[in-house]
This record gives sequence, C-alpha cells and structure tokens, in this order.
Amino acid sequence: MWQAIHGFLQSTGFASLTWGHILMICVALVLMYLAIVRKFEPLLLVPISFGILLANLPLAGHSNSESGLLHWLYQGVKLGIYPPLIFLGIGASTDFGPLIANPKTFLLGAAAQLGIFITLIGSLLLGFTPAQAGAIGIIGGADGPTAIFLASKLAPELLGSIAVAAYSYMALVPLIQPPIMRLLTTKKERSIVMEQLRPVSKKEKILFPIIVTIFVGLLLPDAVPLVGMLMLGNIFRESGVVDRLSKTAQNELMNIVVIFLGLTVGATSTAETFLTKETLSILALGLAAFSVGTAGGVLFGKLMCWATKGKVNPLIGSAGVSAVPMAARVSQIEGMKANPENHLLMHAMGPNVAGVIGSAIAAGILLSRLS
Repeated sequence: MWQAIHGFLQSTGFASLTWGHILMICVALVLMYLAIVRKFEPLLLVPISFGILLANLPLAGHSNSESGLLHWLYQGVKLGIYPPLIFLGIGASTDFGPLIANPKTFLLGAAAQLGIFITLIGSLLLGFTPAQAGAIGIIGGADGPTAIFLASKLAPELLGSIAVAAYSYMALVPLIQPPIMRLLTTKKERSIVMEQLRPVSKKEKILFPIIVTIFVGLLLPDAVPLVGMLMLGNIFRESGVVDRLSKTAQNELMNIVVIFLGLTVGATSTAETFLTKETLSILALGLAAFSVGTAGGVLFGKLMCWATKGKVNPLIGSAGVSAVPMAARVSQIEGMKANPENHLLMHAMGPNVAGVIGSAIAAGILLSRLS
C-alpha cells in the first residue's frame, strides 16, 4: 500500500516542483494581481499570466509538447499571424482624426521611438547579438503585438521575456510615465490649454489609410504586415459600408486572437528560459527603452511648445510611445492635475496613434536590416 502511495506521489507534479517553478508561479500570480485587482491591461495580462502558470506546472508541461494544444496555437505567433490580426482590430477601433487634424503630432510619435534605438545600442554593449538587440529595443515602442512580431522573427529564443516585459510595461504606463513627465516639464507647461482640433472630413479619413499604406509599402515593405493590416481595419471603420467586418475585427476576431496570443506567449515563459541573466537584462533594458521613449516624446513636445510660442502642451509627447489609449489618458490626467480646465485627450490621441504607426515602421526598419 505504501509503495502504491509513494508511486502515486512520485507521479504528481509536487515531486518535480523546483524553486524555479515556484518563482515563475509567483510571477504569474503577480501579473494576475496587476490585471484583476489593479486592472492594468487585463485583456492581455490575464491570458499571459495564466499561460505562464500553465507552463510552469511540473509535468503538466507535457501537454504543451508538439502534440499539445498550446504548441499548435503557438504557430500563430511563430508564423507572424496573430500580431497583424491584432493590428487589424486596432485599426478598426481607432479614430485617426486627431492625427489628421494636427499632422505635426506625427513628429511626436517619431520622437517617442528614440527609446528603441538607444536601447538597441545598450543591448549591443551588453553582449546581445544585433538581431537580439533589435528585438529587445522594440520594447521601447510600448506596443506588445509589434514586440512579439519582431521577436518571433529576429530572436524567438527571447520571445517570452520580451513579451512579458513589453506587456508589463504597457500595463504600468500610469505608474512609469507621470514621474518622467513631471520631471521634464514645468507646471506652466503642463497647464497649457491647446486649441480645439479642426473637424476632419470623411474623405480625409478614407484617403489617409490608403495613402499611408502606399507610402509605407513602397518605402519599407517589411512594415506592411503590420501597417497594412492597421490601415485595412481603419478602412473598415471609416468607409461606412462594411459595418459587419468592422465590428468583427474590433470585437470577436480581436478577442479570439488576444486569447490565443496571450496564452501561448505566456506559455513560452518557462522557468528554464525565463530565470536567466539574459531575462533580467531584458527587463532592465525594456524599462530603460520605455523611459527613454517617454522622455524623447516629452522633450520634443517642449521643443514644439517653444517653436509654437506656447501652443503645444509638452505632455502630449509622452503619448507617442504607442500604448493606445492608456498613454493618451495619462497625458489627460497629468494635464488636469496642473489645470482642471485642461482637456488633452484628443490632442494626445494624435501622437498616440502616430506612435502605433511609428513603432510598426521601426520594426520594419529593424527587420530589414537585421534579419
């Protein structure tokens, strides 16, 4: 009888549990806490954290082998299918009107990509290969699907660490950005009330995604999978003739892909691959990338404020990091703290959506040069 009990216990996961498994389970629980209790990016962090949990239950990982469900779902990440589909949904959910009404905010979106290239250099100095450095640097764009897309192409061995870093920092936007924004601006600058944006016609909204797709497709073909799907989703939204497709892209399709993407990316974060010196370096570099990107946007916002003689509130530059729409909301909140009559949300949406386009273009540049 005791032999039977001993044999049963040996067949359970408890017998194979290591400190690495326990630590990763704790990481999963912390991410669940941030998602469920603190409500930081719950749509993404809940499936990612649960994927980490599943991957680090001893012996249960056998179900993730080449015959398991998660293996087959992961092919959508490996083959670069899920990120473009998410961009389709983002495009269908996004109003590019603020960007079209104030095209100067394209520059703020571009400036916020500074963190990507600064971190790329830092990664090279720490001994990462050029391809790995490019994949790590894209974390600075604060765009999870773009980070996953590029990492799956350039450094699949680092995908789990990069994805967790990218989505964690996206979720922590309300905590990371405000101190940087306040440090780099004065209360007078944060109090600036910007003029109301001009109305944007339907014709402009339809032409914009078409023109962007043609321009980016000819200039940087490697960015087309992301930018093209983003603009297709926006055409669905703005054309007014395919409401069913627009709603499907925004809701059912987007939700399904987010579940598959989050779960399978989380499942790549096993104790063996995640608890390494490389991962700690990636987490530190990712935070640096995000911080430098935020600072770059704010500093360029200050430059625009000076050039326009006080017509641009520098806070909107922080929204260029691409975490839509959370970064724009942070700009709004910080602006209202300085001036309760200050409403920056629509102004901040310009650099915010410019950052989405900018991070996709940066990914295309890195892919074309480093693959």
